[in-house]
Amino acid sequence: MSHATPESGLQLRSLVTEDGHLKLLLKEAPVPEPGDDEVVVRIEATPINPSDQATLISPADVSTGETTGSGADTVYTAKLRPGLESRVKPRIGKPLAMGNEGAGTVVKAGAGKAAQALLGKTVAVMDGALYCQYRKVHVMQCLPLNEGTSAREGASCFVNPLTALGFVETMRAEGFKAIIHTAAASNLGQMLNRICINDGVDLINIVRKPEQVELLKSQGAKYVLNSSDADFGKALTAAIEATGAYVAFDATGGGDLGSQILTCMEKAALKDTELPGPYGSNTFKQLYIYGSLDLSPTVINRNFGFSWGINAWLLTPFLQKAGNEKTMELRQRVADELKTTFASHYSDEISLVDALQKEVVAEYARQATGKKFLLNPSK
Repeated sequence: MSHATPESGLQLRSLVTEDGHLKLLLKEAPVPEPGDDEVVVRIEATPINPSDQATLISPADVSTGETTGSGADTVYTAKLRPGLESRVKPRIGKPLAMGNEGAGTVVKAGAGKAAQALLGKTVAVMDGALYCQYRKVHVMQCLPLNEGTSAREGASCFVNPLTALGFVETMRAEGFKAIIHTAAASNLGQMLNRICINDGVDLINIVRKPEQVELLKSQGAKYVLNSSDADFGKALTAAIEATGAYVAFDATGGGDLGSQILTCMEKAALKDTELPGPYGSNTFKQLYIYGSLDLSPTVINRNFGFSWGINAWLLTPFLQKAGNEKTMELRQRVADELKTTFASHYSDEISLVDALQKEVVAEYARQATGKKFLLNPSK
């Protein structure tokens, strides 16, 4: 099987230049030889997640984007967005690889027993730098997909599924009993809804558009609130009273939505209190910010007492804290429910060269709900 593998493959890189531009380019690299406990995977499907966007394209003003060249020599160039110069300074002159997760076929395997057992198998991988045609990884970074599961079906089986499961695990570990989630019509949000229905956990979904309300309700969601509605605050307070949801996971980051959620939590907590003291309720309210869909400053209006916390939530530290045994248990659940609970849907499938076309870049840079791009480097 290894004889059919070419000597080199293409990798997608994102580069910030001295003169204030971001470039996307393709780099030819030799296909490496695996060590005893390593395999080489031909990457056949890898999603463009918001966590990948941060490196890939977020610093660029895509309205200025231009594409030159063709094939392996294609280059995309755009000006940096104003005000980001200091943030991207450490990146200048370094062509960075990205792509946190993906799936494909094991085409080379090291001499070790675990590596040899994967040869020819379709596996999912979480190891970074996966926007490439061939990637060498340790066997522990591979999740063998169940028989009959394609690379496309397994491409997104780490970041979104483990994040959604991580929210539920975090809720339980911290003694909460229900969850609030924003940008809830996303692929991740739909997954979280299915998990919560399966596990009997109350979930308050917050979206921005009427069609997103309908989408989630059609999938069995009980509480779906539109933050654009005039009575949003009242409806959210009532839903928190009904569920006891005092932990929220916010994908937007910017603006005052997180602050509104904490305010409604406090109102719900004070419902039966006749005369609250100067420090508000004793109910602890937790807001986790895990995304940056809104890049404006996070605005907090402190009118929700003194019993609260605002933290960042990121998958890798969560998994490190959860430990190997729990992580393997969660990974196995994902593999077993990949076509149901953890199914991902993609609006577009593109090649490495497609990913450098200015019209395509402008589309995936929008991060619009319902638009999810799948990259097939082997295309």
